[in-house]
Amino acid sequence: MSNGSSLPPHRRLRGTLLVVLASVVVAGLGGWLVWHASGRDGGPRAGQPAPSDPAESATGRGGSHTPGGKGSKDHGPRAGLKGKVVVLDPGHNPHNGEHGREIARQVDIGNARKECDTTGTATNDGYAEASFTLDVVRRARTLLQEQGAKVVLTQDGDRPYGPCVDERAEIGNKAHADAALSLHADGSGAGNRGFHVILPARVTDGPADTAAIVGPSRQLGERLAGRFRAVTGSAASNYIGGGTGLDKRSDLGGLNLSTVPKVFLECGNMRDPKDAAQLTDADWRQKAARGITEGITDFLTR
Repeated sequence: MSNGSSLPPHRRLRGTLLVVLASVVVAGLGGWLVWHASGRDGGPRAGQPAPSDPAESATGRGGSHTPGGKGSKDHGPRAGLKGKVVVLDPGHNPHNGEHGREIARQVDIGNARKECDTTGTATNDGYAEASFTLDVVRRARTLLQEQGAKVVLTQDGDRPYGPCVDERAEIGNKAHADAALSLHADGSGAGNRGFHVILPARVTDGPADTAAIVGPSRQLGERLAGRFRAVTGSAASNYIGGGTGLDKRSDLGGLNLSTVPKVFLECGNMRDPKDAAQLTDADWRQKAARGITEGITDFLTR
């Protein structure tokens, strides 16, 4: 069989050029395909940072913050709470202890007079309730904003003390909040464990009139208790509320003076070692924030 050596020189040269030209085309096409796959539609090109994940900026870890915490890969803002106003009230203030005279001032809560504010409690190791409430509220704010809500805080570590309990209620009223939550942790005795939600009692005295908010506040409290329990795994209080996780009070200015649906949430007992271990754990606080978000979302989208 001929190997082409008997061909005239000009034909052998043309064949060689065709082979070289074909090799160049194949190599160029392969390089373009590699660039196309890795530099435009796939991962980042060399020298480019990977796209940031909003979920990581909120928690330090990836993952969805959709109520329920599963299924969605859309980390952008969602419209489930669009148009809704939520007021979050981090109980106490880390600097209250430096302003004893100011926070001891008496204010009118409708059916009585009480201190402007207090220092709150702390764990046996010194982790302050005011630090806990501010941390969880900031986490919940992020999650609620991801759902499209407008979130107003009564304080964000930006005040020297307080605000007083009557002003805390007024902030929610002026914002025309669709839901308001005051966040706390209890300071009961060791062995007393669990969370509970405080609901407003019927109070019509002086500047207080809770008649219009008792019903919707109870609905908010029930949904909050249910979702908080499901997400955090915490049990309802074994010392308040008879196992329901719900308690009704008429001595809290933040509830008495509210004209919008509002409840308090005591997330656990800081003086019990087992509860304290949860309250001081950042991962658990993120769960608490998600439980709060889901409870408020359930209420506002019912």
